[in-house]
Amino acid sequence: MRRIAGLLLAAAVPVAVLAVLFVLPVGGMLAQGFAPQGRLDPGGVLDVLARPRVRRVAWFTLWTAGAGTALAVLLGLPAAFVLHRLAVPGRHAIRAALLVPFVLPTVVVGVAFRQLLGEGGPLGFLGLEGTPVAILAGLVFFNVAVVVRAVGAAWEALDPRPGEAAAALGASPLQVLLTVTLPALRPAIVGAASSVFLFCATAFGIVLTLGGVRYATVETEIYLLTTTLFDLRAAAALSIVQLIVVVGLLAVSARLRFTPDPGRRSATAAPRAVRRSDWTALALTLLTLVALALPILTLVAGSFRVDGSWSVDNYVALGGAGDNGALLVPVTTALLTSLRTAVDATWMALAMGLAVSLIVTRRSHGPAERRVRSVLDGFFMLPLGVSAVTLGFGFLITLDQPPLDLRDSPLLVPMAQALVALPLVVRTLAPVLAGIDDRQRQAAASLGASPWRALLTVDLPAVWKPLLAASGFAFAASLGEFGATSFLARDEAPTVPVVIFRLIGHPGEMNYGMALAASVVLATATAVVMLLVERLRVPSVGAF
Repeated sequence: MRRIAGLLLAAAVPVAVLAVLFVLPVGGMLAQGFAPQGRLDPGGVLDVLARPRVRRVAWFTLWTAGAGTALAVLLGLPAAFVLHRLAVPGRHAIRAALLVPFVLPTVVVGVAFRQLLGEGGPLGFLGLEGTPVAILAGLVFFNVAVVVRAVGAAWEALDPRPGEAAAALGASPLQVLLTVTLPALRPAIVGAASSVFLFCATAFGIVLTLGGVRYATVETEIYLLTTTLFDLRAAAALSIVQLIVVVGLLAVSARLRFTPDPGRRSATAAPRAVRRSDWTALALTLLTLVALALPILTLVAGSFRVDGSWSVDNYVALGGAGDNGALLVPVTTALLTSLRTAVDATWMALAMGLAVSLIVTRRSHGPAERRVRSVLDGFFMLPLGVSAVTLGFGFLITLDQPPLDLRDSPLLVPMAQALVALPLVVRTLAPVLAGIDDRQRQAAASLGASPWRALLTVDLPAVWKPLLAASGFAFAASLGEFGATSFLARDEAPTVPVVIFRLIGHPGEMNYGMALAASVVLATATAVVMLLVERLRVPSVGAF
């Protein structure tokens, strides 16, 4: 009982923070949907869901997420094989570069595809701008890396001997793939696909930038209902549906997530030389890499074009307000705001994430303590079940009255972004802390070390690189966060993703050029952070 009491005491602060910044906003959202006037009325939610537009939005969300998932898996599997099982030159650098599309801010991905598919773009002749195909292409671009990393890690961990035995018995490479390899990879493929479906269904910036109001998903419809139509009850009803679906997907993903068995690593074969039978996979991988590079290169090239000639004027204009007063503050000021916000969100997410990771990974003594720790683990992972847009909406309708009136607080946006980044931090730190042999801590304690001394001498040396990686993940996630920030950012203190969206929403060649330049700056900052994280060689986290 003393250990359980100590566990609850240690968890008190994280639980209280999560209760205020997560349970209260989500509870307020649920109340807005089921009891808007303080009186329970679940029928109102059903009325909202029966609207023709809501049904169209739900169907569009479902089929785009499903199609995006299927295409991402089809493109990602050959790349996972080539980059994780074949000894191709530069494969580590290519794998690091593949991470860049996934960590790009969604609004930047949307702008890149507008530049690629729009009039005057390299693929403008296809007439795909503003169509569902453009949205689908953006979703696939964003999520191929998820499949490559998740399935590639599983492929590396497979014991090669069953496949070698099948080949020795006369099976062709295709038969080995279909009868041995793919069945063994099924958990990793299904887990990656469920994660990709989740990312596609909640891809806010991509859909809002490429689809506008004509093509909306549940995520963008919540935004439009809140900020344009002021129909908070309908927005709350859609948020509830989204919450249920996301939690279900996360449960499936958690059950199917592939975890390599360390005991089988010795049987894992080194990458082998390329054979003739691998040429198809190599060709598909090359096409995938070209397709992923094209939007980024088009975005960069477009940012240096002004009136048909090469120029840096778009970057110089970032210090101004754009045509017709499109911005209240220059992009340079918004960049400083983004950096300050990211710093605040990072230390908040790290403080919470480290505390949570330490609490949930300590060895339990007895079934009662194990159950308490399991409940706390589930509670701390609740933010995974809510999209950023739903979280921002919850902040908007609950944290606006004393004693929790945070509307004018400069920490409101960092707090929301820290909650978005918290699962990334926990998924980076918890596996490392859980992998530390508890006997090392016991040995330190037997030599007279206090719990704090044992933490510094045993845990810290093992966790410092993952801690740096978690900082990078949190910082990059904050820099590009658009869903919650679009609700909460004040007009006089916008972040760069919010400014980019405002620029593309105002007509004028200068405004669009500034949006391209700002997207390149934001993408570069995010990519640099994530490539530095990649150099730490920390095991993949999250959907990876």
